[in-house]
Amino acid sequence: MPSTTHPHAFHFDRAVDSYWEASADPLGIETPSLSGEASCEVAVIGAGFTGLSAALELAESGVDVRVLEAGAVGWGASGRNGGFACVGSHKLSYGRMIRSYGLDATKAYYEAMRQSVALVRDTLSRHGIDAWASGEGEVTLAHLPGRAAELREEQEFLARTFGEETEFLPKEELRARGLDGPGFHAGLRGAVGFGIHPLNYVRGLARAAAKAGAAIHGRSRLLRWEEGPDGHRLYTAQGMLKARHVIVATNGYTPEDVSTHHRGRLMPALSSIIVTRPLSEEEKRAQGWTSDLMAFDSRKLLHYFRLLPDGRFLFGGRGGTDASDRGSAAYRPVLTAAFNELFPAWRDVEITHYWRGFVCLAYDLVPYVGALDEKQTVWTAIAYHGNGVAMGSWSGRAVARLLMKKTAREELPPVLTRRLARFPLPAFRPLYLKGAYLWYGWQDSR
Repeated sequence: MPSTTHPHAFHFDRAVDSYWEASADPLGIETPSLSGEASCEVAVIGAGFTGLSAALELAESGVDVRVLEAGAVGWGASGRNGGFACVGSHKLSYGRMIRSYGLDATKAYYEAMRQSVALVRDTLSRHGIDAWASGEGEVTLAHLPGRAAELREEQEFLARTFGEETEFLPKEELRARGLDGPGFHAGLRGAVGFGIHPLNYVRGLARAAAKAGAAIHGRSRLLRWEEGPDGHRLYTAQGMLKARHVIVATNGYTPEDVSTHHRGRLMPALSSIIVTRPLSEEEKRAQGWTSDLMAFDSRKLLHYFRLLPDGRFLFGGRGGTDASDRGSAAYRPVLTAAFNELFPAWRDVEITHYWRGFVCLAYDLVPYVGALDEKQTVWTAIAYHGNGVAMGSWSGRAVARLLMKKTAREELPPVLTRRLARFPLPAFRPLYLKGAYLWYGWQDSR
């Protein structure tokens, strides 16, 4: 497992106690554990957005594909995230991205993010998945008065660079749009994106992939991986799967001790969520928040939040470095205090669910899609920096097309294909993360 995590976070035998788990539609298909010996052309490790999107693309193209999942379908980040299908799967600023990759490559990457949102919409429609799609667009909220000017600058940059039209919302307009709160001083609304029920979505992907011919094996944790001249042997507790190609799609839950191609390349980081009971219309008006837009504030250690279709309010945030059960219990009051500060009219509203999970950061602060070995038999799509609903779906399809040679590497944005770099002195990644949080916290206060 990654060196930045704790064994308590890998409870594959039980589901996370999330609101999504409590409200999701049944999976509706059998996903038996791998038993005995089996073989396939492509093995996919991970039954989340990325892995199932890859499996769906492969199966629809007639490729013999099997998926290994350590827990149940969507057990990891795909079943426990905030349900934001939107752009923004990187932590590298656009300015630095342009300097590193060039303007054209950055534009191509931005267009891929836009396409990823459209892909999720199309997938829901094409496969009849009821994922509670809601809201049109997203809004960034200035958490300090001085950040309003930065939103103005961002608006101009997005229009000039990507042709992206956004709407600047001063404080009084936030109030008129039902986006009010004492800690919000201005907003920048974009038109791309919508909210979903992520577990319903990932279960729908599983049904679609299985219908297309993919075999999905739940409760089949990868324990040992052997590579030889005749392909790959993947061992679980009860079986062994032989494959010519392997796609690793485990993001922040990647087992670096088993998947050695990923060793030292990833930084899992915690993200936590609370969900309230359904709010009455009177309670919404009392707070001044009646919009169903996806929203997040302008902090580096951001908070993200939205009204759900059933009237509940979801509130999440980055932070915390202790992934143990004790660390989880200790972080709940921290997140609740942030919620109470931003939405004081709801401080006495019951919180019905609290859970956490890993997002995945890369050293280059951008996602990666491509091969990890010279023979091009080990592939990955990974590192969405806390925003993988749409980009994970797009990247899973993209890596499958690369493997099948339906798409050439040069056809994808270079931002995504250049490399998946190793962290310097990777054993110190927990210290890097703690240092970054201290630095971001200081920046967020200014």
